[in-house]
Amino acid sequence: MNTGNIAFIIICTGLVFIMTPALAFFYGGLSRQKNILNTMMMSICTLGLASVIWILIGYSLSFSGTGLFIGNLDKLFFQHVSMTKGDGIPEGLFAAFQMMFALITSAILTGSVAGRMRFSAIFLFLAVWLVVVYAPMAHMVWGGGFLDKIGSVDFAGGNVVHISSGISGLVLAIVLGKRKEVEHIPHNIPFVVLGTGLLWLGWFGFNAGSALAADSLAIHALLTTNTAAAAAMLSWMGLEKLVNGKPSIVGACTGAVVGLVAITPGAGFISMQSALLTGVLVSPVCYYGIRFVKEKLGFDDALDAFGCHGIGGIFGGIITGIFADPSVGGRSGLIFGQTDLFVAQLLSIVITIAFAGTMSFIIISIIKKFIPLRVSELDELQGMDQCEHNEEAYNTTLGLDLD
Repeated sequence: MNTGNIAFIIICTGLVFIMTPALAFFYGGLSRQKNILNTMMMSICTLGLASVIWILIGYSLSFSGTGLFIGNLDKLFFQHVSMTKGDGIPEGLFAAFQMMFALITSAILTGSVAGRMRFSAIFLFLAVWLVVVYAPMAHMVWGGGFLDKIGSVDFAGGNVVHISSGISGLVLAIVLGKRKEVEHIPHNIPFVVLGTGLLWLGWFGFNAGSALAADSLAIHALLTTNTAAAAAMLSWMGLEKLVNGKPSIVGACTGAVVGLVAITPGAGFISMQSALLTGVLVSPVCYYGIRFVKEKLGFDDALDAFGCHGIGGIFGGIITGIFADPSVGGRSGLIFGQTDLFVAQLLSIVITIAFAGTMSFIIISIIKKFIPLRVSELDELQGMDQCEHNEEAYNTTLGLDLD
């Protein structure tokens, strides 16, 4: 065993774990005061739910067998998962690292339904979704399945994490319908900043760790990750200055996040120059994509899970097909005169959208037959924290009312 690689991936596993509570702060800060605990709970619950499902069945369905679309049950309950042998690192450590991806992916999609969905309904949806959507996606991309065989690439989760969660969140938002109070100002912007900083930190483990070794590729992925995030932050700030006259800190944080999303599929395949361009371009794509979805199409993607992760992930996958540099990851993109990867990237994105969207619609339609998906109109207006958890984030008797 290479103790250096083991130590590196253990650290990266911890960094990716941090991303889920970080997302809870990011989403919580964007929500209304009366809904912050419910919003954070939808993210935090995945720490328990996804971890247990991953041990029981998720890892086996994702990374065992040779099926095109899903694995088998050979590693149910982590049977036959070695803690001493593996490809570069022990398989048990690889499984732990991949577990953290399941946590953050399931948490991401909850942002689309904030402020109106019953906690029992979203909890049940996530439990089923992890088995019938996330596990097959992980197998198809990273487990030697169909999307891998057609020649597409996804370094750290463009399809598996961002597109699948963004599309699934959008489907839920459409099925649920709009909130009663759609327009609001984020109630705790410092939480948004805290969440962004921790997400950015965690993303180094997310992308650099996906090299699965403490090597030059990990260093490259770390640098492309930071470069794309920084460029996207500045690009979003500049866009807000042009459109609104002033840049906002929420906008700067959003820009950083979409930059991180967009670089994820190509962090180990594109050059530093392409990473910079990715960051510059993804902000206007997501900025106007969010406005189009909300203003023109009328979907209530409450915290822009689809707008940031769905659109950003699609953009990142396409960019990877265009700018993949053979000197970095051994694959050639469109600008190097090769069309195979670009076509495979487009095909993988279409398949991901169709699969995640269709399966999510089926899951939520079945759940809808057994339990109500939304809280009552009165409960929604009074606040999700009280009606779903019987808690308050702030003591309003002291005069602190942030709405």
